[in-house]
Amino acid sequence: MGAGHSAEGGPPLDLRTASKTLEAQPFSVLLGARLTAFGDGGATIEVDVREELRQQNGFVHGGVLAYLADNAVTFAAGTVLGPAILTAGFAVTYVRPASGVLLRARATVLTSTRSQAVCSCEIAALDESGVERICATAQGTVRRAQ
Repeated sequence: MGAGHSAEGGPPLDLRTASKTLEAQPFSVLLGARLTAFGDGGATIEVDVREELRQQNGFVHGGVLAYLADNAVTFAAGTVLGPAILTAGFAVTYVRPASGVLLRARATVLTSTRSQAVCSCEIAALDESGVERICATAQGTVRRAQ
């Protein structure tokens, strides 16, 4: 199966189709998440930083970063495994507090078999000038749902 093709032999997965999947997740809609890149073993998800996403010290809540890691890793894996997949596990390392105006999670497939993929992810916080600072890293394993 080539990258970006459905595991069930259906139509190829592309940014438009994958974006519809993200938009069908009520929690993703609540956060305002959008898929900005998808394919060739990678995926990027972005979230605008809003007051509702901050914790008591003014930084973005770690749960938002964990959400981004989980979904970016899973979407990256979907480029090689197809759409019927689930996160088997992931670990997040918080590098520095996240602040700024935008969060960007970039995930890539490190290795994959026919039934699972291991992916890495970097989450960056962007300031008003577009300067990125890595605030978290993650690694996750995604498996086919069947």
